[in-house]
Amino acid sequence: MRRRPASWPALLWTAPALCFYALFALFPLLVAVYLSFTNWNGIAQAVWIGPANWLHFFSDPLTLHAIGLTVEMMILTWVLQTPLSLLLGVFMAGQQRYRAVLSVFYFLPLLFSTVAIGITWVSILDPNFGLINVALRALGLSSWARGWLGDPGLAFYVVAIVIAWQFIPFHSLLYMTGARQIPRELYDVAEIDGAGRLRKFFAITLPQLKYTIITSSIFMLTGSLTYFDLIWVMTGGGPGYATRILPLHMYITAFMDEQVGYGSVIALVLAISGIALSLLLLRVTGFLRMSSQLEGL
Repeated sequence: MRRRPASWPALLWTAPALCFYALFALFPLLVAVYLSFTNWNGIAQAVWIGPANWLHFFSDPLTLHAIGLTVEMMILTWVLQTPLSLLLGVFMAGQQRYRAVLSVFYFLPLLFSTVAIGITWVSILDPNFGLINVALRALGLSSWARGWLGDPGLAFYVVAIVIAWQFIPFHSLLYMTGARQIPRELYDVAEIDGAGRLRKFFAITLPQLKYTIITSSIFMLTGSLTYFDLIWVMTGGGPGYATRILPLHMYITAFMDEQVGYGSVIALVLAISGIALSLLLLRVTGFLRMSSQLEGL
């Protein structure tokens, strides 16, 4: 009797996952590719228009504006999150008892839904009754009170700060886990040599967290291409187009302006950009060639 190849069991085990992936990822992607070449409002018959939507994408000033905001949001949230997440993660990796208590408060944003966070911050930032403006007036700093989400010059940066506040706990958890894997012997040797806290941080902790930093950065940068719900709840893309980044622009274009074909182009660009950015970061940082940093210990 002919024996089946050894790969058959593995294929059978992975078949459910492959079918699930094909049904809910590949098939919608192929549908989006088809729709990107059509003019469709989501109800009537789709009309084939060729590459017109793609040509419009590269000449639409509103879309180009959304791309610029997306890149700016990507950079700004990375700059806000990375140092704070790194410091909090290293701090929480300590063994002191009080750190466990403080960690509970640091992780609170992870316990709430994005919609709840958005509604809460809208209330806090309310120009009339919001906690921030009320506190400023009580301190005699009424001139500092602002319409934080109604000012086109401020809304974008306020939203970026809230996004960073929401995701810093997740990345802090990554850094805490990485910091706890660093052998204690490295610090003991450094203490014998007379190294202080700063010296140990920059000479031991930071180099040992190299791949954790890369992983966290990939999550941050690619994740910025999916920011939608928080911005939708807080500003709806306004005031004007001040916070209308590309994911939000895609939603508004496809489902509110009823331009599903053009919205599909934006969705495909976001998907391609996320994949390309991930591969680029993996290649540039050498993450795919990573080796153990504990050799010789």
